[in-house]
Parts: sequence; C-alpha cells; structure tokens
Amino acid sequence: MTASLVAAALFLSDVTDVAAQDYAKYSQEALEKELVQTATARSSVMVRMRDGVALSTDIYMPKNTKGALPTILWKTPYNEGKLKGATLRYVLESVKRGYTFIVQNERGRYFSGGKWEILGNPHTDGYDTLSWIAGQTWSNGKVGTLGCSSSAEWQLALAGLNHPAHAAMVPMAAGAGIGKVGRFQEQGNWYTGGVPRNLFFVWLYGVDNPLRAELPASIVDEKLRARIEAYNDLDPGKPKVDWNKQIKHLPVDGLLSSLGEPPSTFEQFIKRTPGDPGWRQGGLYHDDMGWGVPALWFNSWYDVSIGPNLELFNHARAASTDKEASANQYAVVAPVPHCQFAKLGPDTTVGERAMGDTSFDVDGAVFGWFDRWLKGNARAFPANTPRVRYFEMGANRWQSASQWPPEKARPMRLYLRSGGKANSLHGDGRLSAEPPTQAEAADRYRYDPMNPVQTIGGGDCCNGGIVVPGAFDQRQVEARTDVLVYTSDPLPTPVSVAGFVDAVLNVSSSAKDTDFSVKLVDVAPDGTAWIIGDTILRARYRNGFDKPAMLTPGEVVTIRPTPIATAIQFGAGHRIRVEVSSSNFPKFVRNLNTGGPNESEKVGVVADNAVHHDAGNQSYIELPVLR
Repeated sequence: MTASLVAAALFLSDVTDVAAQDYAKYSQEALEKELVQTATARSSVMVRMRDGVALSTDIYMPKNTKGALPTILWKTPYNEGKLKGATLRYVLESVKRGYTFIVQNERGRYFSGGKWEILGNPHTDGYDTLSWIAGQTWSNGKVGTLGCSSSAEWQLALAGLNHPAHAAMVPMAAGAGIGKVGRFQEQGNWYTGGVPRNLFFVWLYGVDNPLRAELPASIVDEKLRARIEAYNDLDPGKPKVDWNKQIKHLPVDGLLSSLGEPPSTFEQFIKRTPGDPGWRQGGLYHDDMGWGVPALWFNSWYDVSIGPNLELFNHARAASTDKEASANQYAVVAPVPHCQFAKLGPDTTVGERAMGDTSFDVDGAVFGWFDRWLKGNARAFPANTPRVRYFEMGANRWQSASQWPPEKARPMRLYLRSGGKANSLHGDGRLSAEPPTQAEAADRYRYDPMNPVQTIGGGDCCNGGIVVPGAFDQRQVEARTDVLVYTSDPLPTPVSVAGFVDAVLNVSSSAKDTDFSVKLVDVAPDGTAWIIGDTILRARYRNGFDKPAMLTPGEVVTIRPTPIATAIQFGAGHRIRVEVSSSNFPKFVRNLNTGGPNESEKVGVVADNAVHHDAGNQSYIELPVLR
C-alpha cells in the first residue's frame, strides 16, 4: 500500500548487545557513508524463479563477519533501488545486529522481470526466494520475513506453504493479503460487506504500470545491471490526479480508463463479485490453506482491515497444520492508522483525538522476535510474553490478554429504539438495554446516491487523500436527515469494550438492492462524536457472498454487516452512539440502487430505506464488554 511500509516500526532497541541509534539527527549523506562502512552490499542480483524469470535483489551483509548468518527478507512492489529515509536506517540497524538484510522487488516491478500481479506470486516467487536464500553459503538456513502493508501481505500465503527455511514472520497491517478468513470475505480489502472500497482504485493507478519499461533479459552481468540501475530510474511519472473529483466518476469501471490508463488489474478485479472463484487464483491467503510459521502481528485500530487481521490471528492460533507455529502467535494492536507505528510515543494524536502516551517498544519486540527464532536466543522474546497487547482507547492505556477477544469479554446488547423519528442528531433515536415489547414505528430515510453521506475519518489508507484516517468528530454527518442516530443515556461508570462488535438490523427498501452502513461512535460530555469504527453491507449479499438475492420492495429482511473490531473505553458521562445510513463515500463505492451490475452503471435511483425495531423485528448492536 503506502510507501511508509515497515520502516515506520523499525527504530530498533536493545535486544542484543547493540543499541539502536537515533538516526533522525543524521543526514542522508551521513547514513549512506555509515552504510558503506558497516555493510557489504551486492546490488541487482538477479534471483531466478522456477519459470526462468529473474527478480532484482539487493543484499546487505555485515562487514568483517565470519560464518553463516540469519536473513531478514523484505519483498516489495515499491522503488527501493536507492535506499533512503527509514529504509536506509532500517538496513543499518539490521546489519549492525548481525543479520543479512535483503530487499527484493516483486515480479514485474522496476528491474525485476515478468508480469506484475498483486502480492507478488508468494506461492512460487516467495517460496523460490526462500529456497535460494537457504542455499547460499552465507545463510544459516533461517529466514524471517518482515514488512508493513504490501511488504507484509505476501507473507500470509507463503506462511500457508510452511517452507522449512521460513523460521519467523512479522506481518504489519497485512489485511490486503487476506481473501477469506472466518466471517470476513474482503478479498484483499477490495470489499467490505460486498461493497467495493475506493482506496484500491487509487492505489492501483499509482502502482500498476502496464506500460512499464524493462531491461533486456540478456543483460545478466551483475555489475553492469547495478550500474544501469544506479544511472536510471524506472519509477513511472504518471500525471497527477485530483482524486476528490475523479473518485465521483461513473461508471466506476471506467474510473481509470477515463484517465487514459490501458486495461490492467483494475479492469480485471472490478468485474468480479465477492464470491468469484478468480479470487482464489492470485496470492491471497484463504482459511483453508493451513498455517506454518510463528508470527508477531502488528495491527492498528484505524487501519483499513483490522477485523480480518484479528480474525486471521485467531485462525493461525487454531490451525492444526503446524502445532509449534500455532502455539507461537502474538499480536500487538496500536491506536494509529495504517503503518504509522513510528508515531507511537508520549503524546499521540490520532485524527483529532488525543490518545495520551501510546509508547510501545516496537523496536525490541521486532528484533527480540527474530533473535528468538533466527538466532536461537529464547531470552530475547520470553515465552510468557502476553499473546495480545492492545491499546484501549478512551482509557488511553496498553492492556494485555491471553486471547482475542479478551477472556473477560461478555456480550451486551443495546437495542435501536425510537418513536419513528431517529433522523439526524436532533431526532428521537436512542440505544436501550431494554428490548422493544410492542409495536414501534420504523425509522425511514431517503438515500440518494448522487448525494451520499460523506466519509469523515475511521479506518482507511492509501487513497490519494480522499479520506484522512483516524478519530474525527461526526456531528457534521449526524446533522443529515438521511443518517439515523441512536444514542444511549450518559454512562454512570466507564464501559470497556474489546473485541468484535456485531450489528443486527431488520431493514426494508423500495429498491431492489441498496447498502446499509453502520458506525460506532463515542460521544464525549461536550458532545464531540468520535468515530470508533464503521462497517457496511450490500443487501444483495445478506444470505452470503456466493448467494446474491435482490430485495423485494417493502419486505423486511435481517442483515448482519461485517463486525467492527475495536478496544474502547466509553468513559463515565460519555454516551454510546450508533449511526445507520446507506452510504459512506468516498470510502465505499455508492450503491446506485438499481439491482443491476452496479460498477458498470451510470444512472442511479433514489431508495426509500427503513430500519425496523418493533417487538417482532428487533435491531441491535452487541458489544463485547469486559466484566
């Protein structure tokens, strides 16, 4: 995804005899000079895959070191030909700690040969690269994979293969590598609840380059290739796009072609449905693939895919294919957006909300993990380390648990209630622990896809600036009459929620198909309405992503949107709020309400939608409350 990647987490601390430096005070020139003094570098090593395609690989090894060393592999679709910034600092720290550090470009990216595919062919290229590393005289046969976002996502399918050299992994913000796991079937974050997410469309414009230039495969001399790479840059200079304007383009499947882009990955994916068998053909991890590698997971509450990440953590722990691997799964969940672990510190603000002291020794955890599995130093990452360490927002403190959700979590239902006028912040919607026992008027609103509800914050990433992730005040959204707002009374004592938040809604529509969006909000005593998380479901997929069914206008049906994952303490005097609407744009593609092939249509219809909550059609949220 974003180029911030792993290095955001990698100012590494004292878990061996080497203490991490404060690299921020050094210039790029000084760091490059130190790297020359510290490491032996081999650039543009072409590592050949089983089909003959060669991948451009840079190798950094400690100077004056004898014997075989463990290796950390960072595989990426991004331009790392010239080390700079955080990547350069990370290479230095790794080499000082006695690791060989490898950066490899995915197939079809920059100076690597072949045709690019999302996730870089982990079943073949990832496996073959591990075999190549393990076979080198400078390798001790143990490889750790490391990365954030795109550099993490490919690791998941590789872990399902259980390569003998794959000793450990640190996947950070890896949700776009997950196809289907448990209750989540997002197909690499392409969807949430069957609704396409716009972020990938923007990301593909920047990354996918079907018109890329390539070096002739006949140039095999390593020194010559290294010189060519040093003198040239294959980074494409695509025209800048005003994404706030372009993201509104209809039909959706013409979003990139209208910019002059030739057909490529976007056109292939946008034609699919969530249950399309094509999602099984790439590098996504699916929960029938097994699990074979000890993992230290880093995730964050305001990332795009925190739910699937935690579901996969649980799946890896429960998998029976490799008992040692399943017994060694650990997770850290921070309050920051996608791959922003470097922002953890004594005074952290996420979006516009102060989170207090979020300091966490990411440094020590990452290298302690690798020292344990790649160097055999059991003391570096003790076995009694908590399985889950998570930041509880609101209380603004780190907590630990032996599982996710925490073992003390118990379900608490809050029912959506009103007198039929829950429209907007000024309506009569309320959340109540008491279920309805008699008839109650439904809450009705009109959804116009040409005037969608605006996204303000929440979990997102990599979208050209169309959505800024984090905690932001939702009162601007809640002023709209096409947003239903349900709010609890002020809480007499704090309520801590940690786990998966489920919503069950009984709904109807005048349209053949529409979406229903749900948002969880923490309302402070001064009225500020902080977004905690959101979700959405395309109504046609209410019976399953492989069982689309249109709505019968006016008929009441039950929907269960994808769960929201979070850890939040609603403080004393705060109120719990739920918003329901039918759009959350530009985070999610608008439903045009026709019941047709939504992403190839240009003209929508207005839908009259309703949420029902009488005795026979209860609608509620279920919160995992720590008791």
